[in-house]
Amino acid sequence: MTERGTVLVTGGSGYIGSWCVIGLLQQGYTVRTTVRDLRREGEVRATVARVVDPGNRLSVHAANLGADAGWDAAAEGAEYVLHVASPLGVPPPKDPNDLIIPARDGARRAIRAAIRAGARRVVMTSSVAATSPAAGGPDGVSDETVWTNPDAPGADAYGRSKTIAERAAWDLIAAEGGATTLAVVNPALVLGPVLGADFSDSVQVVQRLLSGKVPGLPRLGFNIVDVRDVADLHIRAMTDPAAAGQRFIAAGDFAWMADLAAMLRAELGAQAAKVPTAKAPDLLLHLVALFDRDLKSVTPGLGRRREFSSARAQSLLGWRPRPMKETVLDCARSLIAAGVV
Repeated sequence: MTERGTVLVTGGSGYIGSWCVIGLLQQGYTVRTTVRDLRREGEVRATVARVVDPGNRLSVHAANLGADAGWDAAAEGAEYVLHVASPLGVPPPKDPNDLIIPARDGARRAIRAAIRAGARRVVMTSSVAATSPAAGGPDGVSDETVWTNPDAPGADAYGRSKTIAERAAWDLIAAEGGATTLAVVNPALVLGPVLGADFSDSVQVVQRLLSGKVPGLPRLGFNIVDVRDVADLHIRAMTDPAAAGQRFIAAGDFAWMADLAAMLRAELGAQAAKVPTAKAPDLLLHLVALFDRDLKSVTPGLGRRREFSSARAQSLLGWRPRPMKETVLDCARSLIAAGVV
């Protein structure tokens, strides 16, 4: 396989980050990736090696979203930067700034390092949490022209952090970017195969269903996207000239929790024995949410069908999400294989 240049992926130990590293290695790139602690280097290499042999084309560097040290060394020589690293949002913090400040300042650190390194393009991972209309508005379909209002009453910490960090990235590129361009990927609920016991918060949707930790099925629905397709969109946005200056929603089909539960029971048989069948009344969830911060953050979405369109990614970049059934079942089977349900 011919050499295709060097890419920095921030947050290579994370769910999306690790699949971005894998996708780049599969396409012949040399990859640098960041972790907060170099003691995780062996874990990162082992995770990647489950899918592709990194050979001598993967190096691991220490860099923290909350500190300046390490960023320039990690970005040196990189033609492209995928800024995937972001602070975790589960459970929701008591102080929103615990999420907002590292997300915003970490984006600035990564992008400034990319600019100083002369990178051609930065692709930043945001979220549909930054492309959402006001909570009290009607159901409908959002696209990349929609921006979440982080100052709206009831705005959650995660959505605020994603929106503020993405705004900061666009502002920084406009002010200091020079020849370095920016594209942003805004994924919906990310599922798909996990590569071990350390996986994204989003995968808890399937994990909790399989483990029976959800006593009933709430009226919650999501657009679902495969982690492998999210990585693919990052790589497409990295090199396609049409992607410069664009946001791209990564979203597949919409499903209710009850749809996911039915799919798991139908396809996995005895392995899905703990998946609930009963619906959870909205009133009960609102009462439980008074004492459960994790649940409180999702109750505003009960019964709402808020969808997100990936038409721009499909038309401009030729991106296609795989069938939701494949994504959900690959996710479930990988969780079972990892022994975490």
